[in-house]
Amino acid sequence: MKGGRPELLEVSPAKLEGIVERSRTGALDEKDHGILKASVETFIWLMSELEKKEATLAYLRKQMSIDTKKTEKMSEVLKGVDGTESPQGDDEESPGHAEEGQGDDEEGQGDAEEKSGEEKDKKKPKGHGRNGADAYEGAERKKVPHESLKPGDSCPLCEKGKVYRKKPLRLVRLRGQEPIAATIYEVERLRCNLCGEVFRARAPTEAGEKKYDETAASMIGLLKYGSGMPLYRLQRLERNFGIPLPPSTQWDILAAAATGILGVAYKELIRQGAQGDIFYNDDTSMKILALLKENEQIEAAGSKERTGMFTSSIIVSTSEGRRIALFFTGREHAGENLERVLKKRASELDPPLQMCDGLSRNIPKELATLLANCLTHGRRKFVEIVDNFPQECRYVIETLAEVYSNDATTRKQEMSAQERLRFHQAHSAEPMAELKRWMTEQIEEKKIEPNSSLGAAISYMLKRWDKLTLFLRVPGAPLDNNICERALKKAILHRKNALFYKTENGARVGDIYMSLIYTAELSGANPFDYLTELQKHTEELRRNPHEWMPWNYEATVAALAETGPVDDPAAMASS
Repeated sequence: MKGGRPELLEVSPAKLEGIVERSRTGALDEKDHGILKASVETFIWLMSELEKKEATLAYLRKQMSIDTKKTEKMSEVLKGVDGTESPQGDDEESPGHAEEGQGDDEEGQGDAEEKSGEEKDKKKPKGHGRNGADAYEGAERKKVPHESLKPGDSCPLCEKGKVYRKKPLRLVRLRGQEPIAATIYEVERLRCNLCGEVFRARAPTEAGEKKYDETAASMIGLLKYGSGMPLYRLQRLERNFGIPLPPSTQWDILAAAATGILGVAYKELIRQGAQGDIFYNDDTSMKILALLKENEQIEAAGSKERTGMFTSSIIVSTSEGRRIALFFTGREHAGENLERVLKKRASELDPPLQMCDGLSRNIPKELATLLANCLTHGRRKFVEIVDNFPQECRYVIETLAEVYSNDATTRKQEMSAQERLRFHQAHSAEPMAELKRWMTEQIEEKKIEPNSSLGAAISYMLKRWDKLTLFLRVPGAPLDNNICERALKKAILHRKNALFYKTENGARVGDIYMSLIYTAELSGANPFDYLTELQKHTEELRRNPHEWMPWNYEATVAALAETGPVDDPAAMASS
């Protein structure tokens, strides 16, 4: 080994135990001796690695070349399991991986689509992989007329026909530029040599009155809270472009916008979100340095106060088909933050649907919801043990794949909530009932060890069965919480790169930007344009915040361009 990582050998536990037993009699051949020596060297290396401060589970797994599944697609999970091939085409019929840091399909319920045998056999044609001009939605478009001809002119070649307009040839030109650009306006000044009066040229309108344009806060916020770029990295990048932009200055720009006008839009998101129909919620750990100092005092005093810190994500789905993303960072769990939102809910509305995993901390204590649990979380417990119980796990995974395929059909056919419920009752109720019967039989007839990992996975499902199958009884009930876990990736990305928030105020600023950015993404709006327009129309936003949501702000901006801003609230009300 010579102090480095030992050579990795594939040895089963049973084979290793056999070598140990044979060592009692001293009957070890050269091959057994090599395996035993490699095992001891591995143990010594592992113990030495564990003593290092930087050792993590992910690091050790990578060093040991342990193949960790990056996806929960059925084709990958069941590949080679129990000596049989996984079903063909099942990538369209199983929920994707939705753990923190992993993604899934747009609807959060797998990208299943029911396909006929003919469609499954048809291979997707190979493409060139390049984006067409239509893909560049944010590109500036310039019309280039012909230098000498226009529609209706005679053909310069045959001189008999007339030319007509054809679909233009579109050329895409990409250029690099700095995230934050700077322009210096050198305004000429003239001074009288007799009276000393100074005459200054009039600055152009685009120079503005403020040093930092509205787009500066939008770009910094999008880079930091939308893409996970720490402020010091942006400083380094801008320095390479010859633009000095210290992290402290960047923070001042972000905080001024967030605690001012962007905070108004954030509050309106919370208000409108509280009236939604389906709430998805979950949380992830987050560090706030100011609270870490408080934790030292709490521990020194022997108090039982909560010391944990979390970022909660709440995704709200409304009856209008809109989705609102809300982020909250602090000591509160996801259930407490959901309760904070629901307190702004109109009293005449019925209790909403809530989707979360099985943790009790995700449930609001004082306000009632119609609770559903995440089917993907239940499925994942079988994915994790598929190598140990291949046949049993295959049955569970394939049954759930059928349910997800049915759900994909409802989305493909754009069924209403009632139609979706009837479809699931007709096609998913029987497979789920059979799955429950099979699970119950495994436990009651002692076909498996209840304390085994398979027993624990089955017990998890049976204990929450009613909540896992709410989609069979309630219109619109979702199958899983994947959309919320994808939203949490915003916070996880920030945690990976920036590591922590410094203060609770800093965390609140992050929550505001993440909420506005991700809601804009869910609404199909341009987050950069949205943040910029909010800052440009501060008075209009304060007067009518409901007209400045990601799904309607463009119409509001267009209306203002036609009529102009209204300064008098009374005049606006009368109009």
